[in-house]
Amino acid sequence: MILTKSSFRKKCIDGMKNRSKNSFIYDQNIINKKLLKELQGVKGKNILLYYPIDFEADIKKSIVKLRKKNNIFIPFMENESFKIVPFRLPLQKKKFDIYEAGNSLRKIKKIDIAIVPVVGVDGNLQRIGFGKGMYDRFFAKLKKRPYTIFIQPRICFTKEIVCDHYDVKGDLLITADNRHIK
Repeated sequence: MILTKSSFRKKCIDGMKNRSKNSFIYDQNIINKKLLKELQGVKGKNILLYYPIDFEADIKKSIVKLRKKNNIFIPFMENESFKIVPFRLPLQKKKFDIYEAGNSLRKIKKIDIAIVPVVGVDGNLQRIGFGKGMYDRFFAKLKKRPYTIFIQPRICFTKEIVCDHYDVKGDLLITADNRHIK
């Protein structure tokens, strides 16, 4: 059977949803420690983060710490893509059960680091997401590509190339497993 992007996505999502609660909590602590350690040595004050949904890697502890010394932004959905807005509380649950800060007229010109959730990653370290293409469209509009860190609760990786040329490429993959993929 030939591995396709769709079949790989389904396999990865099933694996994410079927983790035990204890495993989930343990994984989150490891991921937050790895992420904060990685960001210690990276220069850049403007960071795009995501606010996790149920089965994504929960990086809320990292958000709290990073907000103290950095400008933190999160996606605000617009049509088939998103723009970025400053991370401000309270967040509201919107389409696809994604939490968003309120809209902003502020134009963010530069993102130094992007922390992006992934469902799976292929052999080119390209992102397989939930299939809506929002991150792909957003990254295509950027003038300068930021240092991009993919976050995944448990590794779902294939050496095969299943992504399209426009899929977001990462610089680093952080998982709760004992692997870092660069």
